[in-house]
Amino acid sequence: MNDPALSVIIPAYNEADYLPRYLPTVFASLRAWEGVSGQCGEVVVVDNASTDDTATVAKELGARVVTERVRSIGLVRNTGARAADGRMLFFVDADVALPLEAITAAADAMDAGAVGGAIPPLYTPARLGARLLCAYWDHYRSRHGGAQGVNQFCTRDAFKAVRGYRPDYFMSEDAEFFARLTAYGHSTGGPVVFLEDLRVRPSTRRYDAWSTVRMLWWQNPVVVRFGLTSPRLWRNWYTATVR
Repeated sequence: MNDPALSVIIPAYNEADYLPRYLPTVFASLRAWEGVSGQCGEVVVVDNASTDDTATVAKELGARVVTERVRSIGLVRNTGARAADGRMLFFVDADVALPLEAITAAADAMDAGAVGGAIPPLYTPARLGARLLCAYWDHYRSRHGGAQGVNQFCTRDAFKAVRGYRPDYFMSEDAEFFARLTAYGHSTGGPVVFLEDLRVRPSTRRYDAWSTVRMLWWQNPVVVRFGLTSPRLWRNWYTATVR
């Protein structure tokens, strides 16, 4: 097999029950791109100190698994990028369903000169309050040019140039990374693109299980801004994976 041109990187903590639902959409999107491009790709799952069968399930579904013991989402993504072989990096969370065209569209954008980009998420939580909260953040990001870590992509050269994700950020590491990626694109003349015609679909497990007030507290800009580097503040967010 030829060396992979594109690597899908998936951070995973205790996702054994969710990977069988979502990982097949990643492989389907990857195979669709391989079919039209004639190139090959890989899926790298980064097992972040899981206490369940995440690593076993990921391997059984066809992914290559690497391990990162330190619980830091930025560090986990960086570990996946170091292990990956592709010249294009496609980051997606373990509980996100990809549309079939996702990887093809991202790869085409990078092959056309984009340094990176994102596919916006479509959240569909059950409660009205949660839907309004998601709508607010979607509007905020569209106005400010940000992108969530549920899906971001970039060339390996761009990733190296901006030095990846900040491992000391326990929240908003995705927004901070994307801001630096955008600045790098402006400085080099390579665009950062938003594939607005597509949507990735994250699970709404946390929105459905936690109250809107609780979610508003944890997603409040003030709380996030002043607690970015505090593992103690975010310990419940990291350890209480909602099922």
